[in-house]
Amino acid sequence: MSSVSFMEKLLDGVDVEWMALGNERVVEIANSGRKPVKASLRAAGKTPYYGANNIQDYVDGHTHDGEFVLIAEDGSASLDNYSIQYATGKFWANNHVHVVRGKEGLNSRFLYHYLCIVNFIPFLSGGGRAKLTKGKLVDITIPIPCPDNPKKSLEIQAEIVRILDAFTAMTTELTTELSLRKKQYNHYRDQLLSFEEGEVEWEALGDVFNIFSGGDKPKNAFSKEENEEFNVPILSNGIGLKSLYGWTNSPKINEPSLTVSARGTIGWTSYRDRPFFPIIRLIVLTPKIGVNTKYAYYYMKTIENNYPVPPAGIPQLTKPMIENVQFPIPYPNDPERSLAEQARIVAILDKFDALTSSITEGLPREIELRQKQYEYYRDFLLSFPKPDAEEAA
Repeated sequence: MSSVSFMEKLLDGVDVEWMALGNERVVEIANSGRKPVKASLRAAGKTPYYGANNIQDYVDGHTHDGEFVLIAEDGSASLDNYSIQYATGKFWANNHVHVVRGKEGLNSRFLYHYLCIVNFIPFLSGGGRAKLTKGKLVDITIPIPCPDNPKKSLEIQAEIVRILDAFTAMTTELTTELSLRKKQYNHYRDQLLSFEEGEVEWEALGDVFNIFSGGDKPKNAFSKEENEEFNVPILSNGIGLKSLYGWTNSPKINEPSLTVSARGTIGWTSYRDRPFFPIIRLIVLTPKIGVNTKYAYYYMKTIENNYPVPPAGIPQLTKPMIENVQFPIPYPNDPERSLAEQARIVAILDKFDALTSSITEGLPREIELRQKQYEYYRDFLLSFPKPDAEEAA
């Protein structure tokens, strides 16, 4: 029997009572134990120190001991996907989280999963730095299935928790595996691109690539959205989609090339295999001699944090700063063998890269699918009917 049909049978005909987090019979709000400590004053230890979104440090001592749910009071990284954390054992909570747990009749882990689907925006105040005050926290309602039969209620809650935790465990396992694979990938990449004396000839980047800086965005041929006419990406500094500024109808770069971020995420290198239009804060490298551009990309990733950027003023990478950076050419006196060796290195690293980075294959894709599966079951299992008045609100 599937989890869905099992839960449909389990919940069939079950009454649900909606109770506020301020109901002291059901929920304990343990904010009084919270204690913020400046980083410079924290004593190092093994106890996790929680802030609004994550563990910020490990300290000596603790403010709480037990099973709790932490709800951001302010500073949540996202308002639409509000920060909810689950903490067990000894931990330290600062004053940017509300600390709550279920009492008799409410499974704290069930409470955690349910709060993950709550829309907190109507309860927030404070404008730019949105805040969830305790006065608003206590108004948030949670469902208690089968309230007149505490034993059955806890059984239902425990079964929902079991199903959702199983999906969470799968995602955690895959995430751990991905972390290990990334370390393995970095090891092999660094090993493949570390050369002994005499194995390669070191050339200045300015001798291997045409290097130029991006300019202004197109004035009369620009669209914020991709369409049939404007389908050439306009790229600036940033990582992933953050580098996409808009769309135009005429590329400046048509060949495979590299881009290096000159501001912000300084040194971040990307491989570009489709035509694009570079603008400010971006440096572009196109090969001027026979070199595998993907090989160049993998090597440049190993040095992207080592550019000689002056610390004064606003940090910025410029063309003169990278022209003399050294680049390895294997078998420089045998171009055919050189390109074959570069292609061999690329083939190995492409496989690792797909496993650790691809959103269409490999572990990242699998993690995304498992997360969506968890969210589907979570939304189904926790979609209890609300009173008509509350639904209308």
